[in-house]
Amino acid sequence: MGYSDISLGLSIAFMVVGLVALVWSSDVFVAGSSVLAKALGISPFVIGMVIIGFGTSAPELCVSVMSGLSGHADLSLGNAYGSCSFNIAVILGVSALILPLVTKPAISFVAGPGLAAITLFSLWLLRDGICSRVEAGMLLVAFAVLLPLYCWFDQKTNGASAAPEAGVADATGGTACGRKLLKAFVQVVVGLLVLVGSAHILVWGAVDFAKFVGVSDLVIGLTIIAVGTSLPELASAIASARRGEHEFVLGNIIGSNLFNTLAVVGIATFLSPFKATADGSPAFSPYILTRDLPVMAVLSLSIFAFGINWRRPTQAGRIIRWEGVLWVLSFVAYSVLMFLQETGRW
Repeated sequence: MGYSDISLGLSIAFMVVGLVALVWSSDVFVAGSSVLAKALGISPFVIGMVIIGFGTSAPELCVSVMSGLSGHADLSLGNAYGSCSFNIAVILGVSALILPLVTKPAISFVAGPGLAAITLFSLWLLRDGICSRVEAGMLLVAFAVLLPLYCWFDQKTNGASAAPEAGVADATGGTACGRKLLKAFVQVVVGLLVLVGSAHILVWGAVDFAKFVGVSDLVIGLTIIAVGTSLPELASAIASARRGEHEFVLGNIIGSNLFNTLAVVGIATFLSPFKATADGSPAFSPYILTRDLPVMAVLSLSIFAFGINWRRPTQAGRIIRWEGVLWVLSFVAYSVLMFLQETGRW
């Protein structure tokens, strides 16, 4: 699937409209999914990490799939990996600035190192500059194994149990609840349809914008698209931080990064494997292997370094404001390095 050339003004319009529609449709999709999940008695943790965390990553999924199908591997991978780095360095950083984040030992010891290990696994799979359907399948299998394993571990350590939301599951036969569930179902369907359409428009505009300004698909994917598709996570995290819902903030980002690294890249490359070019060159920029994935791994490990209670490791720790500042500054430094390398000045 290719994209025909459009004017600079139209490409900018496509990007703006696409991003706005992505944010709106993802919010609608997440809201509907959350209501349906509660009605089915899914636990609050699963709603926070899986339904909301993965739901807010729906824009990344749509954009990466569309980019991959249209032959833009750099845009596809840049969007997925750029969103992961933005999620930790900026979203968690800003959240910690609003209110220091309380981190459970399970998050510090399992989530951070776990995300780093997944990043290194991705680096190993992509080391030859291609990604076949078999390798994409390995990412999806890892996702299918790790998701229920992490949910089980968290519920075991918390002693949480899934229970239907009061007044929802008990009233499923009522007219009001029936209308509520029907509305939620419509929200899921409409949100998903708009997500797919807006992702198509956004990718089209981004590809042509990159041509006009003379930068690579990777730069656009790592910056404009990655930040734009992460807006739902940012809005959700800020609102949760203000309410002091620490686990929701961290669960949202951990779930989103897990989904982006394994499911988004896995689905995109399974539908359209990244093959070497006719002259034998890699399917994507080598900077993904030498810069972007290593940065992701370090940022993931920083969740462990910042979140652990070094004096009493078995007790909850805190990610404080100066650590949030350090995260944000690290993303600024990463962005500067990226532009210097991509423009040939480094």
